[in-house]
Amino acid sequence: MKPDWDKLMEAYSGNEATLIADVDCTAEGKDLCSDIGIRGYPTIKYGDPNDLQDYQGGRDYKALKAFAEGLGPQCGPAHLDLCDEDKKKMIEEFMALSAEAREEQIAEKAKQIEALEAAFKEFLDGLNKQYSEASDKKDKDIEAIKESGLGLLKSVHAHAKKSAKSEL
Repeated sequence: MKPDWDKLMEAYSGNEATLIADVDCTAEGKDLCSDIGIRGYPTIKYGDPNDLQDYQGGRDYKALKAFAEGLGPQCGPAHLDLCDEDKKKMIEEFMALSAEAREEQIAEKAKQIEALEAAFKEFLDGLNKQYSEASDKKDKDIEAIKESGLGLLKSVHAHAKKSAKSEL
C-alpha cells in the first residue's frame, strides 16, 4: 500500500483543498495518532481534522484516487447546508454554548473515552493472563502424557506391526 499512498500524495501535492499525508505513529507522530484514535497500522482517516472518519475502502492507487476525487466539503459549522436536520440542530446547540462549556464537554467526553479504553485494556490483560495460564497448563499436560510413555508406546506399536507383516 505504501507505494500507492506515496503516488497519491504526489498527485495531490500542492492541492489547496485536499491534503494527503502520512504520519509515523511509532515515532514523532505517536501523540497525534493517539489523539485521533489510531490503534492499528496502516489506518487511513479523512474529513475535518477535528472530526476525522475511518476510511474503509480499497487500498490500491485506483481505489484511493477515486475516493480522494470524491472528497469535498462535509457537514459542519462552515457548511450547514450539507447537514441533515439532526446534525444542524446539534451544531446549533453546540454553537449556543460558551467556549468554556464546549471545552468542558470536550474534556468530559475525552475522559469517557479514556475510561472505556482503560476498561478494555484491563479486560484484554485479563484475557491475555487466562490465555497464558491455559497455554502453560496445556503444555504441561502434553508433556506429562509424553512422559507417561507415549513415544515408547508408538515405537512398540510400529515394531509389532512390522513384525506381524514379516511373519506373513
